[in-house]
Amino acid sequence: MYLIDRKVASPDEMRRLACEIAEHLREALEAEKTVTVCLNGEMGVGKTTLAAGVSAEFGVLRAKSPTYTVVNEYRGEVPIFHFDFYRLADEDDLASIGFDDYLSRHALLLIEWSELLPSAIPPDAFYIRIERTDGDTGRRVLLWRGESL
Repeated sequence: MYLIDRKVASPDEMRRLACEIAEHLREALEAEKTVTVCLNGEMGVGKTTLAAGVSAEFGVLRAKSPTYTVVNEYRGEVPIFHFDFYRLADEDDLASIGFDDYLSRHALLLIEWSELLPSAIPPDAFYIRIERTDGDTGRRVLLWRGESL
């Protein structure tokens, strides 16, 4: 079951959708210690734009891509840890950055390219899939909780 199934046509619309997604995450954070969000989709579909929009809703105004650093840490209403798994080879790479420690904190974890290391993802994670529609002019954004598709 999808919590959100929406088409967006611009980065501004993506940021507005991030507000709605943040409300789902805020509710989950009230009930749970750690909330994990997997952001998946091909290169350039808006994963980082959406992550920055969600982060802004929690008081982080300068979220950026963690492509080269693997993880960016932000201080907002709750700690936010923004990961990019694209350059990681295996779970040993995750262990080297202390990924398990992040999973045990009261925090929001945003993970781009989580599909590359699916065994590292908690079973109760939220998933966001962004797909191109109508060429480059639109995106379809799906949000659900549970298993990856």
